[in-house]
Amino acid sequence: MSMPRLKILFVVSECVPFAKTGGLADVAGALPIALAAAGHDVRVVMPAYRVAKRYLARQAGLAEHPSGGSQAVASPAVVAQAAGAPVVAAQAAAEHAAAEHAAAEHAAAEHAAAEHAAAEHAAAASAEAASAEAAEAAADPAAAPAAAELATAAAAVADPAAAAATATGAAVAALAGSAHAAAVEQGGEVEPTAERFAPHRLPWALGVPLGAGGEVWTGVWETRIEPATPGAPAPIVYLLEHDVLYDRDGIYGDVHGEFGDNLARYAVLSRGALQLCHALNFWPDIVHVHDWQSALVPLYINVLEHRSPLARAATVLTIHNLGYQGWFNKMLLPTTGLGWDQFHRFCLEAYDSLNLLKAGIYNATIVSTVSPRYAQEIQTWEGGEGLDGVLRDRGTDVIGILNGIDDSIWNPATDPHIAATYSAEDLSGKRLCKAALQREMGLDERPEVPLLGLISRLATQKGIDILAGALDHILSLDVQLVVLGSGERWAEELFSRRAGSSDRFRVHIGMNEGLAHRIEAGADLFLMPSRYEPCGLNQLYSQRYGTLPVVRAVGGLDDTVENNITGFKFEEMSSMALGNTVAWAVHLYRADPAYFRTMQVRAMKKNFGWAHAARQYEALYRLAISRRTGR
Repeated sequence: MSMPRLKILFVVSECVPFAKTGGLADVAGALPIALAAAGHDVRVVMPAYRVAKRYLARQAGLAEHPSGGSQAVASPAVVAQAAGAPVVAAQAAAEHAAAEHAAAEHAAAEHAAAEHAAAEHAAAASAEAASAEAAEAAADPAAAPAAAELATAAAAVADPAAAAATATGAAVAALAGSAHAAAVEQGGEVEPTAERFAPHRLPWALGVPLGAGGEVWTGVWETRIEPATPGAPAPIVYLLEHDVLYDRDGIYGDVHGEFGDNLARYAVLSRGALQLCHALNFWPDIVHVHDWQSALVPLYINVLEHRSPLARAATVLTIHNLGYQGWFNKMLLPTTGLGWDQFHRFCLEAYDSLNLLKAGIYNATIVSTVSPRYAQEIQTWEGGEGLDGVLRDRGTDVIGILNGIDDSIWNPATDPHIAATYSAEDLSGKRLCKAALQREMGLDERPEVPLLGLISRLATQKGIDILAGALDHILSLDVQLVVLGSGERWAEELFSRRAGSSDRFRVHIGMNEGLAHRIEAGADLFLMPSRYEPCGLNQLYSQRYGTLPVVRAVGGLDDTVENNITGFKFEEMSSMALGNTVAWAVHLYRADPAYFRTMQVRAMKKNFGWAHAARQYEALYRLAISRRTGR
């Protein structure tokens, strides 16, 4: 007997193809497609970042304006949410945002001017409605710096009349930004496929209650994630549009660091997703949130939705990387719309600060991670990033499920980026891919030489420092090495310098999607010496392409690579351990090519597709529903 269809809401801070900085976006784009293919009603809510709106414009097949910048929503007034925080600071922020839009479009400036009086009225009203708790905090001399920060990072409250007029009056064409503007932080902006889903704005503004009795008014765009398989179910995506909060070049920050108002930005996302359920009369069985950016959602449901149909929704919080927890000054609590009664050790409080991920861990029905091994590691002192005790408190509610890969994109039998296609049954094309990669990177075309690849952020978390220490040993083995990535300056400079003086080592600083595919296809071995790795994707891609991974046995790397069967593993976090393991793999490549080929075939036949992961998530969802509702 088939199981009943589930209504599933994803609340995410990034999602392929709209916006991406890392693996979270890949999961948020692929898992909903796999769940929809299994027959479930899946919806996704995310912010309408500048880069996401450019994608919507291209998805609609519209020309882009050369001036750049979104013209869809006039800049809303920004008001302070805390008593004692000067309203003039909020008004200045609104005026600055309006000026930017005026430079992009004269009509937008006229609209902003027309609404100026209403904005001043909204600012004054919001200041009068500031909470008593925030007033007390601002009156405390010790809290003066925090009060100033709160004034800067306070949630944006738009004039409802202006928001409603904008939501009904703007056209899709007004979304477009410059075709030459800054690309997505990894790999550039994604082009829509020929199969188009025309985005459209819903004909109303969404009021999001937040702060001291105020509301943030957002536009809502609706589109769908385009599945690779023609005719496959396409999950609906809603993008919350608020130019002051989201219309920026970066997603979480820019070259100057993280944005100072990130608490407000993601509180609006989290509360707005629930308000959208009310507006659409969509009552999910499961709300699946990801990392700290949407970790407030389970808390909002438990505290604010107990009288609505959302009270029955089970929540799953997936931790993609425990190192990012959403720490904020406690004086910013009023920005969330929550009371000080939630500031305690079993909720938001951690070391006298706000910790959003901690609140999510305590309030979610189930906590999941992106690999079983990582679920164990984060409950230890060494891997818990200060939250190991919190996670141990949840006990059996912490469950690990491996990420999948999109095998319609990462498939050597159909990959358009590589020189020749191949499969586990016929590996001859892989030799052609190796030769093509050697030519592309300016290496000697030597089929007998082991070719090693690495695609990574060049950061100590990825073990780049121990690779640097092992370089002399590895290159002395008569191998070739190709590195693709960017990150810490010392690593970029060191690898570039070494590659410039070696005929066996090449580096491409930056991200290049096509080259990433060609490295996976052309290399014989792939290096991943990570300090920790919640799941990892490149070791999955590598096995799919018959490129045997050399990994440190942590997190998802340990879960997915079988030592001397589908790859090679080492335990100690040292250059010597990495160098010795590479030496063993190179020895096997030369001394026993038949067994090396057997390992390649085994690796290629492993199933890491999202359909398998989706079945595990479906079982997890039903467990969460049972725990939430008792049915």
